[in-house]
Amino acid sequence: IFLFAADKIIPHMHFGKEKVTEGITTKMKRSILLVFSITLHNIPEGLAIGVAFGAIGATTGSIEAATVAAMVLALGIGIQNFPEGAAVSIPLSQEKMGKTKAFMWGQASALVEPVFAVLGAVLVTSMTVILPYALAFAAGAMIYVVVEELIPEAQENATSGTHFAVFGFMLGFII
Repeated sequence: IFLFAADKIIPHMHFGKEKVTEGITTKMKRSILLVFSITLHNIPEGLAIGVAFGAIGATTGSIEAATVAAMVLALGIGIQNFPEGAAVSIPLSQEKMGKTKAFMWGQASALVEPVFAVLGAVLVTSMTVILPYALAFAAGAMIYVVVEELIPEAQENATSGTHFAVFGFMLGFII
């Protein structure tokens, strides 16, 4: 519900075939709307990392195992930020923006991640009772982004049917 509401309020643009603009109507440049789009979807990634690290202190099991799990999550999200940054920088570069400036905007789109990671960690460590709800929020937000953004786009561009996109999602969900 949080991401759905943010999707309806924050002006942003999706660069697909039709370059769809969402959120409150604005006269902002298309390049800024694209940056807002990626930035909006970086919020749950930051929360997921923060909640995972905040949960280390609340764990009743092995602290080492919880720490490794949190670090693996952070590493995985960090690795996927490279293509995500490119997803911002390349279209901006194609919009006649300089390569350095496009690269910097791509980097800036990820600045919300550490902010929300710290927020998630602080909330979970200061109020351990919210840990299950914070974990559910982070997981639900990540799944929302996948279902809302990635699955339709993967099926839209599929040349050999949509089954590969569905199987890829299922395999990722299982992992």
